[in-house]
Amino acid sequence: MRIFFLICLSLISYSVSAQVKLLTLDELDKRLAAGKDTTYVVNFWATWCSPCVAELPNFEKLRLSNLKKPVKVLLVSLDFKSKLQKEVIPFVAKNQVRAEVFLLNEPDQQKYIERIDPKWTGAIPATLFVKQKTRRFYEQEFTEKQLENTLLNFK
Repeated sequence: MRIFFLICLSLISYSVSAQVKLLTLDELDKRLAAGKDTTYVVNFWATWCSPCVAELPNFEKLRLSNLKKPVKVLLVSLDFKSKLQKEVIPFVAKNQVRAEVFLLNEPDQQKYIERIDPKWTGAIPATLFVKQKTRRFYEQEFTEKQLENTLLNFK
Protein backbone atom coordinates (compact mmCIF):
# COMPACT_ATOMS: atom_id res chain seq x y z
CA MET A 1 0.00 0.00 0.00
CA ARG A 2 2.80 2.38 0.92
CA ILE A 3 4.65 1.67 -2.33
CA PHE A 4 1.46 2.23 -4.33
CA PHE A 5 1.01 5.60 -2.64
CA LEU A 6 4.58 6.62 -3.44
CA ILE A 7 4.19 5.58 -7.07
CA CYS A 8 0.96 7.58 -7.38
CA LEU A 9 2.59 10.61 -5.77
CA SER A 10 5.55 10.35 -8.16
CA LEU A 11 3.24 10.15 -11.18
CA ILE A 12 1.27 13.19 -10.02
CA SER A 13 4.49 15.16 -9.46
CA TYR A 14 5.81 14.10 -12.87
CA SER A 15 2.63 15.09 -14.70
CA VAL A 16 2.60 18.52 -13.06
CA SER A 17 6.33 18.98 -13.72
CA ALA A 18 5.76 18.05 -17.33
CA GLN A 19 2.97 20.63 -17.48
CA VAL A 20 5.18 23.55 -16.37
CA LYS A 21 7.95 24.16 -18.88
CA LEU A 22 10.61 26.79 -19.30
CA LEU A 23 9.98 29.11 -22.24
CA THR A 24 12.06 31.77 -23.97
CA LEU A 25 10.52 34.63 -25.94
CA ASP A 26 11.91 33.13 -29.16
CA GLU A 27 10.05 29.90 -28.37
CA LEU A 28 6.89 31.85 -27.56
CA ASP A 29 7.15 33.77 -30.83
CA LYS A 30 7.54 30.50 -32.79
CA ARG A 31 4.52 29.04 -31.03
CA LEU A 32 2.38 32.09 -31.79
CA ALA A 33 3.53 32.17 -35.43
CA ALA A 34 2.76 28.47 -35.93
CA GLY A 35 -0.94 28.86 -35.06
CA LYS A 36 -2.19 30.39 -38.29
CA ASP A 37 -5.90 30.17 -37.42
CA THR A 38 -5.48 30.14 -33.64
CA THR A 39 -6.16 32.98 -31.26
CA TYR A 40 -3.71 32.92 -28.36
CA VAL A 41 -4.50 34.39 -24.97
CA VAL A 42 -1.18 34.74 -23.17
CA ASN A 43 -1.43 35.73 -19.54
CA PHE A 44 1.66 36.95 -17.67
CA TRP A 45 1.37 36.26 -13.95
CA ALA A 46 3.32 35.21 -10.84
CA THR A 47 2.56 33.11 -7.78
CA TRP A 48 3.24 36.08 -5.48
CA CYS A 49 0.85 38.43 -7.33
CA SER A 50 -2.59 38.43 -5.63
CA PRO A 51 -4.54 39.92 -8.58
CA CYS A 52 -2.84 37.39 -10.89
CA VAL A 53 -3.83 34.47 -8.70
CA ALA A 54 -7.38 35.85 -8.36
CA GLU A 55 -7.90 35.97 -12.13
CA LEU A 56 -6.39 32.55 -13.00
CA PRO A 57 -9.74 30.73 -12.66
CA ASN A 58 -11.15 33.10 -15.31
CA PHE A 59 -8.51 31.93 -17.77
CA GLU A 60 -9.31 28.32 -16.95
CA LYS A 61 -13.02 28.98 -17.63
CA LEU A 62 -12.10 30.68 -20.91
CA ARG A 63 -9.99 27.67 -21.87
CA LEU A 64 -12.79 25.23 -21.06
CA SER A 65 -15.43 27.23 -22.93
CA ASN A 66 -13.25 27.27 -26.06
CA LEU A 67 -12.00 23.67 -26.19
CA LYS A 68 -13.56 23.05 -29.61
CA LYS A 69 -12.45 26.40 -31.04
CA PRO A 70 -9.04 27.56 -32.28
CA VAL A 71 -8.28 29.35 -29.01
CA LYS A 72 -5.30 28.54 -26.79
CA VAL A 73 -4.73 29.89 -23.31
CA LEU A 74 -1.07 30.08 -22.30
CA LEU A 75 -0.10 31.05 -18.75
CA VAL A 76 3.41 32.47 -18.52
CA SER A 77 4.78 32.76 -15.01
CA LEU A 78 7.22 35.57 -14.31
CA ASP A 79 8.46 33.93 -11.12
CA PHE A 80 12.21 33.49 -10.85
CA LYS A 81 13.53 30.33 -12.52
CA SER A 82 14.83 29.22 -9.10
CA LYS A 83 11.20 29.08 -7.87
CA LEU A 84 10.06 26.54 -10.50
CA GLN A 85 10.33 23.35 -8.42
CA LYS A 86 9.48 24.70 -4.97
CA GLU A 87 6.78 27.27 -5.76
CA VAL A 88 5.43 27.29 -9.32
CA ILE A 89 4.93 23.55 -9.82
CA PRO A 90 3.30 23.06 -6.37
CA PHE A 91 1.08 26.12 -7.01
CA VAL A 92 -0.08 24.72 -10.36
CA ALA A 93 -0.80 21.32 -8.78
CA LYS A 94 -2.61 22.74 -5.73
CA ASN A 95 -4.79 25.01 -7.87
CA GLN A 96 -5.43 22.32 -10.50
CA VAL A 97 -4.40 24.58 -13.36
CA ARG A 98 -4.97 22.67 -16.60
CA ALA A 99 -4.02 25.33 -19.15
CA GLU A 100 -0.51 25.22 -20.58
CA VAL A 101 1.82 26.77 -18.02
CA PHE A 102 5.29 28.09 -18.71
CA LEU A 103 7.92 29.88 -16.71
CA LEU A 104 9.59 32.66 -18.69
CA ASN A 105 13.27 31.84 -19.09
CA GLU A 106 14.69 35.25 -19.93
CA PRO A 107 17.50 36.93 -17.97
CA ASP A 108 16.82 40.58 -18.81
CA GLN A 109 13.45 41.75 -17.52
CA GLN A 110 13.55 45.13 -19.28
CA LYS A 111 14.31 43.54 -22.67
CA TYR A 112 11.49 41.01 -22.47
CA ILE A 113 9.02 43.65 -21.27
CA GLU A 114 9.83 45.88 -24.25
CA ARG A 115 9.73 42.94 -26.63
CA ILE A 116 6.30 41.75 -25.48
CA ASP A 117 4.84 45.25 -25.74
CA PRO A 118 6.69 48.59 -25.83
CA LYS A 119 3.95 50.24 -23.72
CA TRP A 120 4.12 47.62 -20.97
CA THR A 121 5.26 49.13 -17.65
CA GLY A 122 6.11 45.67 -16.32
CA ALA A 123 3.08 45.52 -14.01
CA ILE A 124 1.18 42.25 -13.76
CA PRO A 125 -1.25 40.76 -14.37
CA ALA A 126 -0.92 41.45 -18.06
CA THR A 127 -2.46 39.65 -21.02
CA LEU A 128 -1.58 39.49 -24.69
CA PHE A 129 -4.13 38.45 -27.34
CA VAL A 130 -2.55 37.31 -30.60
CA LYS A 131 -3.95 36.07 -33.90
CA GLN A 132 -1.58 36.02 -36.84
CA LYS A 133 -0.10 39.53 -36.93
CA THR A 134 -2.77 41.17 -34.79
CA ARG A 135 -1.74 41.79 -31.18
CA ARG A 136 -3.57 43.50 -28.31
CA PHE A 137 -1.93 43.95 -24.95
CA TYR A 138 -3.75 44.64 -21.69
CA GLU A 139 -2.05 45.58 -18.44
CA GLN A 140 -4.95 44.79 -16.12
CA GLU A 141 -6.78 42.14 -14.14
CA PHE A 142 -9.66 40.52 -16.04
CA THR A 143 -13.02 39.41 -14.71
CA GLU A 144 -14.54 36.36 -16.37
CA LYS A 145 -16.96 38.52 -18.36
CA GLN A 146 -14.28 41.01 -19.45
CA LEU A 147 -12.11 38.16 -20.66
CA GLU A 148 -14.96 36.61 -22.67
CA ASN A 149 -15.91 39.98 -24.20
CA THR A 150 -12.32 40.83 -25.07
CA LEU A 151 -11.90 37.49 -26.85
CA LEU A 152 -15.22 37.91 -28.69
CA ASN A 153 -14.27 41.41 -29.87
CA PHE A 154 -10.71 40.51 -30.79
CA LYS A 155 -10.19 40.41 -34.54
